[in-house]
Amino acid sequence: MSSNPSKLDLAARAAWMYYVAGNTQNEIAEHLGISRQMAQRMVAHAGASNLVKVQITHPISSCLNLAQGLQQRYGLEVCRVVPAALTPDATAEALQTQQMLAVAGAELMEQYLRQETALIVNVGSGRTLKAAIEKITEMERPQHQIVSMIGAFAADGSANRYDVALLAAEKMQSRFYLLPAPRVAESEADRLQWCNHRAYQIVTGLAQRADITFLGIGTIALNGAMHEDGFIDDEEVRQLQQQGAVGELICHAFDANGQMLQSPLAARITTPPLSPAPGKPVIALAGGRNKAEAVRAALRGGWLTGLVTDEYCAQFALQEN
Repeated sequence: MSSNPSKLDLAARAAWMYYVAGNTQNEIAEHLGISRQMAQRMVAHAGASNLVKVQITHPISSCLNLAQGLQQRYGLEVCRVVPAALTPDATAEALQTQQMLAVAGAELMEQYLRQETALIVNVGSGRTLKAAIEKITEMERPQHQIVSMIGAFAADGSANRYDVALLAAEKMQSRFYLLPAPRVAESEADRLQWCNHRAYQIVTGLAQRADITFLGIGTIALNGAMHEDGFIDDEEVRQLQQQGAVGELICHAFDANGQMLQSPLAARITTPPLSPAPGKPVIALAGGRNKAEAVRAALRGGWLTGLVTDEYCAQFALQEN
């Protein structure tokens, strides 16, 4: 071993010995000439740096059964269900769920993105979608075009750190198209002004011709992403909830049956509308207890052809009511 290896090189060696060769951390430390604590940190660093990809070859029958059930009931072309997080702590549960969804989502996304044929790829926004794209293996696909479906900034000019189109484009060395508008305009007239701009129409024209779309499913709540990130305020959340809103797809709010709601807010949303019963793949990544009602409603509305979710949301969506 080199006398001065880089941190990533050392982490990769430690990860290979731990995950592939089955060495203990003591054995890794002895072989690499480092302390046990350093060996532990290097294995953890390898995971955090996406050097490690874990593949479970034994199918989890309950998850497979739930995925099949969702496909049959809601006419999905593809579905992945990950195990429910097993922790009493709500914050830790949400993080574990997000990480499992990210791994499953990245694996599914790569199946499409590795195609040599040039693709127009729509992407939405959100924490889970961002986590999944972070786990995608870097690949050279300059022929792909990555299109952001939602405005990346608020009315005050602040950016959304969970916009993921640029990240996806960097992963694949592809062209990137930003939707040149605030996510929520100040008024309906302001929205029309943004949407009539030539650059906006070029980007939305690309989005309409997309070969595949990846997005998240948000909740309409005081702790929901749109509210938390400053795109809607407390009063707008309450107004939408009074109309029956339970979730949103690229900022378009829908009720428990998946019907898009007409509201003063809807007249200010600049994101292009989705098509019901889409003819091209539209795949959502969402899970966790707080997303259960929104996930089920999105399925009921027929907006999706594919879903990556967790056991809890899958069971909820399959309940008779």
